[in-house]
Amino acid sequence: MTTLTVYDPAMCCSTGLCGTQVDQRLVDLAADLDWLKEQGVTVRRYGLSREPTEFAANETIRQIMQESEGDDLPAFLVDGALKAKARYPARAELAEWVGLAAPQAGRSVTASSCCGSAKAEPAAATGCCDGSAKSAPVKEKAGSCC
Repeated sequence: MTTLTVYDPAMCCSTGLCGTQVDQRLVDLAADLDWLKEQGVTVRRYGLSREPTEFAANETIRQIMQESEGDDLPAFLVDGALKAKARYPARAELAEWVGLAAPQAGRSVTASSCCGSAKAEPAAATGCCDGSAKSAPVKEKAGSCC
């Protein structure tokens, strides 16, 4: 079984989908990683602020960190081999790395996070962070901070 490992820079939460101004690349990545899991790929995702020992334990990542002081994160490894660093790959590229057929073009992703939606609604408007809100239906699950 193929394993994709993602080493993220320090972020507010495990996916970076928090706050009122969510980076669309992170929304897309969360959906893409969920899609890979649905295809049978093992996905591991580590965040520098939450699992620093995972970064220190991997020689490739340790070298990247030493050379760039962390500026070359995120880093993507497939079965231990470095595939990309300092950028977020598109779903088609991720699929190619793990030997899957390229997905259909034109997918639609709607995602919500714990402290606002992908459309950057304020948390107060969604009631999300106070625990009263329910996640809205999504075409592709993109994860959340909570």
